[in-house]
Amino acid sequence: MSTAIKPLRDNIVIKKNKAEETQTASGLYLSGNEEKDKKQGEVVAVGPGKYNEDGDGTIPLSVAVGDTVLYSWGDSIEHEGEQYEIVSESNILAIIN
Repeated sequence: MSTAIKPLRDNIVIKKNKAEETQTASGLYLSGNEEKDKKQGEVVAVGPGKYNEDGDGTIPLSVAVGDTVLYSWGDSIEHEGEQYEIVSESNILAIIN
């Protein structure tokens, strides 16, 4: 998956998972727990990493494009009709296999 959003430093672009919907026997649709769903998604772009102490290189990130991650919070944006979060690596809680 490719996106035109290019994160800087240790920032990561995550495509948010859509909330799951279930249908009741009577035909009503119930959305999933949106708070839970919005904190999980697929990494679509990663920045180069933070500069090291000497300032002559970067420290690589521990996540890669394609990883599914659980994160604590980020800045929501919409780009080309899709919802994304821009998250600092320190806000990534786990990589989900």
